[in-house]
Amino acid sequence: MDVKKAVIPVAGLGTRFLPVTKSMPKEMLPIIDTPVIHYVVQEAIESGIDDIIFVTGRNKRAIEDYFDGCPELEMHLQARGKYDMLEMVQEISSMVDIHYIRQKEPNGLGDAIMTARKHVSGDPFAVLLGDDIIVNEKPCTRQLIDVFRKYGRSTIAVEEVPQDKVSSYGIISCSPVDDHLYALDDIVEKPSVEEAPSNIGAIGRYVFTPEIFDCIEQTSKGVDGELQLTDGIRLLNDSQKVYAHQFTGQRYDSGNKVEYVKAVLDFALKDEVMRDEILGHLEKLG
Repeated sequence: MDVKKAVIPVAGLGTRFLPVTKSMPKEMLPIIDTPVIHYVVQEAIESGIDDIIFVTGRNKRAIEDYFDGCPELEMHLQARGKYDMLEMVQEISSMVDIHYIRQKEPNGLGDAIMTARKHVSGDPFAVLLGDDIIVNEKPCTRQLIDVFRKYGRSTIAVEEVPQDKVSSYGIISCSPVDDHLYALDDIVEKPSVEEAPSNIGAIGRYVFTPEIFDCIEQTSKGVDGELQLTDGIRLLNDSQKVYAHQFTGQRYDSGNKVEYVKAVLDFALKDEVMRDEILGHLEKLG
């Protein structure tokens, strides 16, 4: 089995970045000149995905416009001989097959994924959350797909999280299987530090067998009064083993203001044109 489809939920309200997200999707926040969502889609493509469905909501039209063609801009660039920019713009609109479906109201990640059930149509699929940028030579989603191809079971990406962040994640208890790979014993959504079974948290990358839909459907509203994907994973693990992969790479949670600024700085420092000037500015700041 190979994984060729991906679901990218982008219907969240982005309240941590108000007021800018009142009129602009948080996924369109720029890392210098490229929006966060571009890096997420790029990861999916580099992992072998060729069919993406965005689960959107109101005020998310900018995401659709970004991945659509723009004849006026293209003609403007061509007329002025700016062919490098023209090629870049045209490449964005032809990156991959993209479809859109709306989540009618914010009702949790589990609910968002359920809206994609008909499109997934019984195939295994990846889920990439639009908040996370993960940088690595081998994409995080590709790492999960490789585990899936070996074991044929749903696989989630995990990492160790600081104790003071435990209550923001789905936290797992697990048994070692191989280097960086665990068999899931249990997963708990946003536990207190005292109740957390470990400090290993699920982050925004998953590969699922289609049975996850039946499991989500059988759950009721959980933490925050929403339909939680974590509860679906927990139920899935009762019927078929779920694996947790401690991925390799640098993760930026762009939904967090500090992590967002870190991402902008790190990407700027990797840019040969900007690097020296940015370093000089940082040195002045002490």
